[in-house]
Parts: sequence; C-alpha cells; structure tokens
Amino acid sequence: MKLTIEQYEQIKEWFPKQRKPAKISNLEVLNAVLYIVENGCKWRSLPKEYGDWHVIYVRVNRWAKKGVLQAVFLHLQQLGIIQVQVNVVSLDSTCIKVHPDGMGALKKVGLSPSGEHEEDGIPNFIWSPHLIGMG
Repeated sequence: MKLTIEQYEQIKEWFPKQRKPAKISNLEVLNAVLYIVENGCKWRSLPKEYGDWHVIYVRVNRWAKKGVLQAVFLHLQQLGIIQVQVNVVSLDSTCIKVHPDGMGALKKVGLSPSGEHEEDGIPNFIWSPHLIGMG
C-alpha cells in the first residue's frame, strides 16, 4: 500500500518541521514504513526506490521516540485510510538464555540490564506495527 499526495496532505501537520530540505520526503519515508509493515522485511531489504534504508530508519526511529508515528497512524485510522495495530515490545537480557559455553566473559560492574536505558532515559524498544486491513 502506498499513500497518495492527497492522503498525505491530510496528515502532514503531524510531522515535525524540518530545519533543512531533506533528500527523502516524509511521504516517501511513510510509504517505506508501510512497505516494511506490509511485507515484514528487514530495513536492509527495503527496495532502492524508497531511498537509502539507513536514512529512512534513522528518521523513523526519531519519529517513534517522539510519538510522531503513533499520532500519524492514529490519525490515518481515524480518517479511514488504513487500519494498523501497533505493538511495542520491550526486551531485556533477563529473558534470554545463554549456552554454557558463552559464560566465560568477564562480568561488568554497573547497572543491571533491565535498568539500563538510553542516554535520554527512554527504554529500548521494538516498534512492531501490523496492518489489519486497508481502506
């Protein structure tokens, strides 16, 4: 699914103002996100027609941390353009099993893995949206 320019015009006020002109427009980034969601592929597998996957990933990551993606998809759902279910999963090392051979590393001193957060205090997360249907 790709959003049209007319559909983007209805939601463009939800995106932050850009300080300098971007090589990839917000509409192209949003269409790349919809491609990832629809096909369930990795960021590196994003087709070249959408642009550099890393540039898109960085912008989407920034939007997710600021709550822009959630607001945009909620507004798109309210307009009846798309239907998306967003799940956020938080992972820490307390639920990951290690093979006995992997236990030889030196122990780190400091915070426990479940208490570590990024520099800005936001916990690490995986943003996992799922398309329910398309309007």
